[in-house]
Amino acid sequence: MRLLICFGWLFWVKAHFQGQIGKTVEESTPWWPDKPVVSGSPNVVLVLLDDLGFAQLGCYGSDISTPNIDALAQKGLRYNNFHTTAMCGPTRAALLTGRNHHSVGVRSVLSADAGFPNARGRVSKDTALISEMLLDNGYNTRSLWGNGI
Repeated sequence: MRLLICFGWLFWVKAHFQGQIGKTVEESTPWWPDKPVVSGSPNVVLVLLDDLGFAQLGCYGSDISTPNIDALAQKGLRYNNFHTTAMCGPTRAALLTGRNHHSVGVRSVLSADAGFPNARGRVSKDTALISEMLLDNGYNTRSLWGNGI
C-alpha cells in the first residue's frame, strides 16, 4: 500500500446540471455526472494529531516509541511545513480545505460567529473540502473523527 498526502493534482469542479426540471416530478429528468474510475491510484491517509510536536514522533527522530505512526510515515510522504493556528478548529479547517483558515470562515474557535465572512465559526458552504475533491475524483472517503467541520 502506498500512502499519499498530496492534493495539488486533484481538481474540484461543480458539474452543471444536465437534466430537466419541470413543474412536476413526472415532467422532470434526473441527471448524475459520470464518476471517474480510479484504478491503481494511491490510498490517501490524512492524520492530524493535536498538541503534538516533532519531538514526540519516532519518524522525526524522537526517542519515544511510535511504531504505528512510524510505519505509516515510512510507506508514505511526510510533510513538515504545515502552518498551524494554535487552535484546533482553524487548524482543521486549513488542513481539510488546503486553504487559509480565514478565507474559509474559521478565524477562531468553531461555532463562534463574529458576523464577518472570515469569522463565521464554520467552513463556508462554497469551500471545497479535500474529502469532496476526493469523492469527485472517484475515491471513497471516511472520517474517523470530526469536529463539526
